[in-house]
Amino acid sequence: MSATLESKTAIVTGASSGIGAATCHELADGGANVVLAARSEDRLSDLAADLEADHGVETLVVPTDVREEDDVDALVDDTVDRFGGIDVLVNNAGLARGGEVESMTTGEYETMQETNVDGVFYASRAALPRLRERAGHLVFVASFAGRHPRPSNPVYAATKWWVRGFAKSLAAQVGDDDIGITIVNPAEVRSEFGAAYGESFAERFDEGEVTEPEEVAQAIRFAASREGSSVSELDINRRDKFADTFH
Repeated sequence: MSATLESKTAIVTGASSGIGAATCHELADGGANVVLAARSEDRLSDLAADLEADHGVETLVVPTDVREEDDVDALVDDTVDRFGGIDVLVNNAGLARGGEVESMTTGEYETMQETNVDGVFYASRAALPRLRERAGHLVFVASFAGRHPRPSNPVYAATKWWVRGFAKSLAAQVGDDDIGITIVNPAEVRSEFGAAYGESFAERFDEGEVTEPEEVAQAIRFAASREGSSVSELDINRRDKFADTFH
């Protein structure tokens, strides 16, 4: 694995569990100082202590609700105050609520929109000037649901289609600025995803049945450590995904 993350600074949103926590470990293993952003300060503090003990890097915990633009602006400002700049932003924070459009509440709809769409925009907007200064990387954690129809939750799928469309068009807008942009599309990941409205994926799937958070984190590390080029998009699917079902 490339060592180009050594002494660089990476922000990870949704860092408290699942893909986010695994990504923090991967980036720290590559030598990056890691800024952990999520709403759960206790979980972030525990993870930060593990990163420092396991990898010998510096960390910064910034409790952040990505739905609040003031929180996101403070996250970027605190990172720059502590580390002097930003080399990597991983837009990982995201969630799903509800499912059937006819029975979905307005609150469920707005929660997905505000987190998966607004939060990604706020973080990208705030970080871009700093990434430009260091020829950095912006990584978007999108989804299989942003590439294929998802009858189980059309609204969640639509937010991930937005993430991919935004990322691709942003790459065109800032390509001359030497900012690398990568989209990572996991399918099912054995994590706490889904726990807020039913059975989590960690409970639903046995180990080895679907993708592990660490596999997605390794892809993010690979993308974030490139120099000179950027990986445009990576799909991560269990091997029988297309042979079995899209559900």
